[in-house]
Amino acid sequence: MSMTAQIQPPLPHQQQPDIWALLEAVTDPEIPAVNLREMGILREVREGARGLEVVITPTYSGCPAMGQMEDDVANALKSVGIAATVVIQLAPAWTTDWMSVEAHEKLRAYGIAPPARNACTASGSAQGGAQVVRFAPRRSTMSGLTVHDTVDCPQCGSANTTEISHFGSTACKALYRCLQCMEPFDYFKPY
Repeated sequence: MSMTAQIQPPLPHQQQPDIWALLEAVTDPEIPAVNLREMGILREVREGARGLEVVITPTYSGCPAMGQMEDDVANALKSVGIAATVVIQLAPAWTTDWMSVEAHEKLRAYGIAPPARNACTASGSAQGGAQVVRFAPRRSTMSGLTVHDTVDCPQCGSANTTEISHFGSTACKALYRCLQCMEPFDYFKPY
């Protein structure tokens, strides 16, 4: 028994669907509540030397979900007859500043505390100017103890939280517990 695949010819350029709109359906495999554009992973759609290219940047270079993201992007386009090459771009390195406001809201609703904004976003430079790359988080110490940023509980909103483990369900998250409602939750670490 042989099966033949139905291959659709590519659509003329003026009839092609909006690529960005198609890619809105591609979610982060580890956090399906947000899509790759909202996470800042989907960087660019461009014409390359060999046709359409979609550029994605991993949240960190060892992200185990990159292969799945690459396949999901290619399959979303292939499903409507668009051939594209997915390009994984490591530089500039991804930063949580690339996450949209929608991503922050969706993470919170999903039960993950969104990352605090980094200094380059707070000053507005991430909106089109040069971004400052920060290699280590700034933390002050008092009496030899490290003081962390306040992380609000996504369940009840309390700022009375504590870090249980610097690594949560994935390496890009830390595990916290709310001391008000006593619920554990992930915090997406800013970097």
